[in-house]
Amino acid sequence: MAESEPSLKQPESQVYSFEPGKEQEGVEAVELSEKLVSVNRVAKVVKGGKHLRFSALVVVGDGNGQVGFGMGKAKEVPLAIQKAGTVARKSLIRVPLAGTTIPHEILVKFGASKILLKPAAPGTGVIACSSVRAVLELAGIKDILTKSLGSSNPVNIVRATMLALSQLREPAKVLAERKVLSGKG
Repeated sequence: MAESEPSLKQPESQVYSFEPGKEQEGVEAVELSEKLVSVNRVAKVVKGGKHLRFSALVVVGDGNGQVGFGMGKAKEVPLAIQKAGTVARKSLIRVPLAGTTIPHEILVKFGASKILLKPAAPGTGVIACSSVRAVLELAGIKDILTKSLGSSNPVNIVRATMLALSQLREPAKVLAERKVLSGKG
C-alpha cells in the first residue's frame, strides 16, 4: 500500500485533451494548473465508532480565460484531491477578459454567499480572499477588486465566483445584440 502512495500525487500542471462537442465546446488541449482551495474532514458517527472521510475543493485553469472547479470525496486526502481535479477539468468555462481585468462590475449571490467583482486599473493586482483569489488567478485575471459578503464557506464562495464569471458578457457582443434589437445594423 505504501508503494502506491507516490503515484497518487499529481504534478502541478499537466496537458489534458478534451473531445470537442461533449462537455466543452471550443476547448482545445491546454495546459491546466491546479490549486487546492480547501480540504474538509467529515466524520460520520456509526454504531462501531466514527467513519472519517475527506472532501476536497480544487480549482483548475489555464491562466488565459478558462477556469473550472470540482469537489471530490474519498477516504484519503490524495484520492479526494485527484477526484476533485477530474471533476474540475470537466467543468471548464470560458471567461471574457478585458486586458488583465473583467469587462464590467457584477454582484452574484449563491446560497448565503454574495460576491462582488469590480474591474481595476492595471497594476492593482488581485484584491480578494483566498478562495476567490484561486479562481481569479487561474482564470488569468491580474487586476480586480472583490468583496465577499455573507457566508464565508469556501465551497459557496467558489461557486458564487464561478457563477459571476459565467455571467460576464463581452461589451462588443452586447453592443451587437442591441443594434440587432433596435434595427440599426
